[in-house]
Amino acid sequence: MRLSAIGDVCHAVAMVTRIQSQWRDAEITWVIGKVEYQLVKLMPNVRFIIFDKSQGKAAVESLKAAVAGETFDALLMMQVALRANMASRVIKAKQRIGFDWSRSKELHWLFANKRVAATKHAHVLEGFMDFADALGVPKSDTLTWNIPVTPEDARWAEEQAKALGKYVVISPAASKAERNWLPQRYASIADYIQESGVNVILCGGPGELDRKTADAIKAEVKHPVKDFTGKTSLHQLLMLLKHAHLVIAPDTGPAHMATTVGTPVIGLYAHSNPRRTGPYHNLERVVSVYDECIEVQKGKPWKALPWGTRAKGSELMEKISVEMVKQKVEPFIA
Repeated sequence: MRLSAIGDVCHAVAMVTRIQSQWRDAEITWVIGKVEYQLVKLMPNVRFIIFDKSQGKAAVESLKAAVAGETFDALLMMQVALRANMASRVIKAKQRIGFDWSRSKELHWLFANKRVAATKHAHVLEGFMDFADALGVPKSDTLTWNIPVTPEDARWAEEQAKALGKYVVISPAASKAERNWLPQRYASIADYIQESGVNVILCGGPGELDRKTADAIKAEVKHPVKDFTGKTSLHQLLMLLKHAHLVIAPDTGPAHMATTVGTPVIGLYAHSNPRRTGPYHNLERVVSVYDECIEVQKGKPWKALPWGTRAKGSELMEKISVEMVKQKVEPFIA
């Protein structure tokens, strides 16, 4: 059971792929959010149950009806939010596996009868892998993601990539405005990249914040950029990210989507610890001011604080300079 968000669902896919590769006969049911389902809906041999949280109690009743008469060998409770915990009560399972004590927020521990092993300073993806460990699934030599798309979406992205040539994706909008870098600084990086002979495209979802952020960047750039914001499905976006030379993004879903298809990512972080939530396989490319921000606010270094402690403030991302990002970008466009 992992309902949201896009980035966390990407992490969960790696765990599901591990189970499928090691236990080929395993029957997997995934309770997932409505939007997130659109990304993973073509995964083979997975039965999906959509949980639309906007429906409130009706969503719980729908879930209850979907699993009526079933008893699962194990329920992996991979979301600590109280809404998910409460909904999980309608699912009958011999084992109800939840997070360890330190990660059991919002009364999560009350709904589980077994917990994963405690880990210190683990990335969210590694925390999800703890559930496969708790089941006894053998470890894999390689970390893989299996997120199929339709041939039509794959061809569409190939056509776009052919027309664009070598390109960098900027996916500038996170779910909260305070986690976004400044539009004029994104514009400066876009101009720097395009002046080196590499194209830049903007990507994002259909939400208002994504649209406003993209428009603000386009108003600042010297060289026009192609804008796909709100114009793609999740599968089309995934394939655009796959063909990209590089992705630049704050703490947002497309950064993790890009990781699943092997595209390098430069993540921009101030509020959350990228060691925990950064784009996996790309942590050495992160531009982060989190360490200094959290120490100023808490009076302690991050290692002395509870794992996952967030820095707060609407101006923290301003501490990331254009030059800091240029230094990470330069090797890709030299």
